[in-house]
Amino acid sequence: MTAETHIRPDSLSNGTGFYRNASNELCCEDTLLSDIAHRWGTPTYVYSRAAITERWNAYETAFGTAPHQICYAVKAASTKGILEVLAALGAGFDCVSGGEILRVLAAGGDPKKIVFSGVAKTPADIAFALTAGIKCFNIESPAELDRIANTARNLGLKAHISVRVNPNIDAHVDHHVATGLGDSKFGVKLTDVIALYQKAAELKEIEIEGIPCHIGSLVESTAPYMSEIEVLSVFVNELLDRGIALKHFDIGGGAGVAYKADEKTLEPSELIPAVVAQIRSLVKIPDIEILIEPGRSIIAQAGVLLTRVEYLKSGLFERNFCVVDASMTELVRPAMYGSHHEIEPVSPRSDIEAERLNIVGGVCESSDILGSDRELAVAPGDLLAIRTAGAYGMSMASTYNSRPLPMEVLVDGAVIRPLRRRMTALDLLSDEYDLGLGQACIPADEVKKLFTQAQTYSEPAEDHDNLP
Repeated sequence: MTAETHIRPDSLSNGTGFYRNASNELCCEDTLLSDIAHRWGTPTYVYSRAAITERWNAYETAFGTAPHQICYAVKAASTKGILEVLAALGAGFDCVSGGEILRVLAAGGDPKKIVFSGVAKTPADIAFALTAGIKCFNIESPAELDRIANTARNLGLKAHISVRVNPNIDAHVDHHVATGLGDSKFGVKLTDVIALYQKAAELKEIEIEGIPCHIGSLVESTAPYMSEIEVLSVFVNELLDRGIALKHFDIGGGAGVAYKADEKTLEPSELIPAVVAQIRSLVKIPDIEILIEPGRSIIAQAGVLLTRVEYLKSGLFERNFCVVDASMTELVRPAMYGSHHEIEPVSPRSDIEAERLNIVGGVCESSDILGSDRELAVAPGDLLAIRTAGAYGMSMASTYNSRPLPMEVLVDGAVIRPLRRRMTALDLLSDEYDLGLGQACIPADEVKKLFTQAQTYSEPAEDHDNLP
């Protein structure tokens, strides 16, 4: 079954990916979310290819003719299928581990468009990145430069590097996601930047590429980026005077998106022209390439988490709970950051009264709350969509409480493309060793059989004809 043509643009995705049809059912492109849940179960992440493409194109359009490279921040959503979509669009990638580089290459990404950040690059990760031929390493400390130079020397290769600057700038974001303050673990302190570039210039194993920075996540205005550019441009110009001409200027990522209907997304059409103008006015290298590392602003609004209501229960102090099959293991942001996600029924009800509910999961932590004090009319078995969940959802999911990772699908028009197979708790045992310390009460093969059989069980519908 396919969705009807939408009649209402969605406030959280501009109607590109998600909307309600004429029957008021929540859809993704040409597909009913209820059809996805029926076929693939819950909890399931649903992504819209059209929404990802629209966000990517918004950045490309905003740059116009300015030399640039958009490096998608893999940490935001790292599933291979999503990276494939972006690689096909010509994306570069911002990686922070050897594993992320592996994912990008497996997805068809161009190693010459990979920048490698992160404060704890291991010798193995550095060797992998060097032999793969990435664009550059973003150096986070003097010791890291030594390690990269030594590895390059031992491998007979040249390492392309940039020195990530810690600008000591307050981007006015939550302290959990601030990365550009002076007390942050990220980047090189201001007083070490010039000396580190000069040292790098003297090493034959090193080629200097550019200068990067990252000030935080969920940045609401262009002002912090303007301040960042002011700080970095001083270094670019001083290095030029010292005979070191940088090739690119990397402003990092962090542009904020609307998690509520009344919030404002920092659009590429506002951010990028301001960035280009500021760099052109302050930097003495007129054709310097501009890099940006968006993650959340490309993928957040392109994804929802589908979940099903298991129980409704009341508590003390007039507190009522809606218990769902998703939890903080699928979406940790509310528990970790106190983040807000809109939560709405896939198929709204008119037959029951709405009530104020805490939407909670089944994990044994008091912080396992996906949404507090939400007015919802729901019953057990109903489907809910947790909105703006594409970024830092699946990529931060865990198997705590021996809960399997959620399913993921990509919607491409009327086509639903699974991005992984549905994991079960049996998969969690597959890479663990049996110590053989005792005889099992139930043989292992029988346990697997019992578990597998149980997965096909569904609760029978109530027989209203035979009720007393």
